[in-house]
Amino acid sequence: MNATPRVALSQDFLLKLSKLPTAVQGRVHKWVLRFQQDPTAKGINYETIKGAQDVNLRSVRIDQDWRGIVFKPERGDLYILLHVDHHDDAYRWAANRRLSVNPATGALQILMVQEINETRTTPTAEVAKSPPKMEQASSIPAEQARPPLFKQIEDEELVQLGVPVELLPAVRHLCTEADLDALQAALPVEAYEGLFLLLAGDTVGQILSQREIRVDRKVDVQDFAAALDTPESQSRFVVVTSDADMSAILNAPLAQWRVFLHPTQRRLAEGDRSGPVRILGGAGTGKTVVAMHRARWLARNRASTGHKVLFTTFTRNLALDIEQNLKSLFLQDPAESLVEVTNLDRWVHGYLRRRNYDHRIIYQLDREAWGRAMELVDPAIGLDEQFYAEEWEQVVAAHAIQSRDDYRKVARIGRRTVLTREKRDRAWPVFEEYRDQLRRRRLKYVDDAYSDAAALLGSDGDRPRYCGIVIDETQDFGVAALKLLRAMIDPAPNDLFFVGDGHQRIYPKHRAALGKCGIDIRGRARKLYLNYRTTDEIRKAAVALLEEREVDDLDGGSDENRRYKSLSHGPAPERLTARNNEEAVAIAVAKIKAWLPDAASDTPPTICVMARTSSVRDQVSIKLKAEGVKVSAIEADTTDSGAHDSVRVSTMHRAKGLEFDRVIVLAPGLKKAGADSELPHLVYVSMTRAKTAAVLVV
Repeated sequence: MNATPRVALSQDFLLKLSKLPTAVQGRVHKWVLRFQQDPTAKGINYETIKGAQDVNLRSVRIDQDWRGIVFKPERGDLYILLHVDHHDDAYRWAANRRLSVNPATGALQILMVQEINETRTTPTAEVAKSPPKMEQASSIPAEQARPPLFKQIEDEELVQLGVPVELLPAVRHLCTEADLDALQAALPVEAYEGLFLLLAGDTVGQILSQREIRVDRKVDVQDFAAALDTPESQSRFVVVTSDADMSAILNAPLAQWRVFLHPTQRRLAEGDRSGPVRILGGAGTGKTVVAMHRARWLARNRASTGHKVLFTTFTRNLALDIEQNLKSLFLQDPAESLVEVTNLDRWVHGYLRRRNYDHRIIYQLDREAWGRAMELVDPAIGLDEQFYAEEWEQVVAAHAIQSRDDYRKVARIGRRTVLTREKRDRAWPVFEEYRDQLRRRRLKYVDDAYSDAAALLGSDGDRPRYCGIVIDETQDFGVAALKLLRAMIDPAPNDLFFVGDGHQRIYPKHRAALGKCGIDIRGRARKLYLNYRTTDEIRKAAVALLEEREVDDLDGGSDENRRYKSLSHGPAPERLTARNNEEAVAIAVAKIKAWLPDAASDTPPTICVMARTSSVRDQVSIKLKAEGVKVSAIEADTTDSGAHDSVRVSTMHRAKGLEFDRVIVLAPGLKKAGADSELPHLVYVSMTRAKTAAVLVV
């Protein structure tokens, strides 16, 4: 009995399909669905491609004008749709492609043979596009020649990192990082990442260990079906097993994140973990994508009606966006009902309400209660009211300090005023009185309410039960929130999954270390390095804003930038100057008007203007509407549709987690921002929302 044919689609096939005229897409969709049902049907005529470098490539007729390119090895019942194009263009594409299995990783890799042949004969990848004569290259003075980047790395080690055997000569010729970037398009993404991390100072062993990859197994380089099962292959190919899945993929070909994950991302999202996990990564590295795929894996494999997956984050609008994206990810999979999505504050309000909590939660100082507390200030220690207010918010409440003894021991990170033990003892009665005054008024500061919720959970025999909790934007959560998350689920495999980025910490008072909140991530801390959203030029400009600032790793250590890298390039962001908010708004409006002709294109860019305050945001909106520009504001309780028919306006805080083709960031006063200001972090977040172009107004 013959095995059921296995059908797969390549990422390149879907990308090409998405660019075809709508009418052509419809015809291709119908053909692909028939193909998926039975690739051996008599109506499918596989034709040999004359001059093809890969004997396993075949042409198939879609209609009179259009052809598909299929990979059909002689061994096994495997069919991979690689490309679709006009008749002659399809044949030309196929003539220069070859699929092979990496002998170390077992991954299926698609290679462009022409590029391989060129890079074998050139001293660097940078000159591969117009190869010089070798005698010209050899005439370069020896003192100007640079040594090869990977001279000390063995061929076997390069292959283990994902470098195709065919591209080893090209990699051996690389002498600068610019050479590596020029070769990027020809390299599998895992190979490019591995080579870049080598340049950043990592060893081959460290890279492979972080990837959790075995390279000591024997790989059958002719077993293409087995190769498809590797995470590396799944970053480029997707196996489709049903008509419903095929239809869903074809109808949303641009949602690449739904189908294809970087191999590191997939390894992090899938499989069991022995305890809490922390994923660190700069803006655009796909942290939220990993978190959503993790939630789906848990829902499909570990959840039940009585033990759901909780997906939580800090802000309401980001939670709404995640909920919407999860619907797209699940594609009507019944497992979707096993994922609960909400921001943590909403969860706390709901839980405490069910427990008949008789306090109203407040987020700012209650002036009456605070006034009574200030009557206890000891003038002898020389601390003013502003100091006490900041000390309450950033230290006492933020670190869930409940006693004088705890206050004596707490590390007051970021506070410039040094307090001796004596001064702490004499300041403490103010905070103690403030809490007492709030209690009398049936009020609770938000951090204290979180602590109360954690205490109730510890004594609640009927508490919500989860098989796992996934937390996005971890850097936005303070001590009380992290302790609450620990209390919400018993320590167990797959219990807590944190993703975050210290560069995006826009709430300084929330700085907290996971380990000091009862969350042990030792051995389960990983990082994502490749930025898929922002050009490297925009990324570098954004990172430069934080050069003098320490960035933490969410667990008491520090993070650094030299291992982060963007895969795309583009123009450097514009930096313009404004004397005040009014000038900044005028600059934004003028720039939008200059961009408007692009909005009439077939694929108009998405645009967002971001300001520090809602009042400046609204000024932009009013001015744009007066110019006849359609505008939509991003609010706390709204999602961003991703539509191209209006210019978005947003505060910097609300833009978190979103992305646009072009952004304008209004930050007058940035040059005067002090060491304690959160503005540079806000601007970093805002600029890294951009995919292709950014304008910064300071």
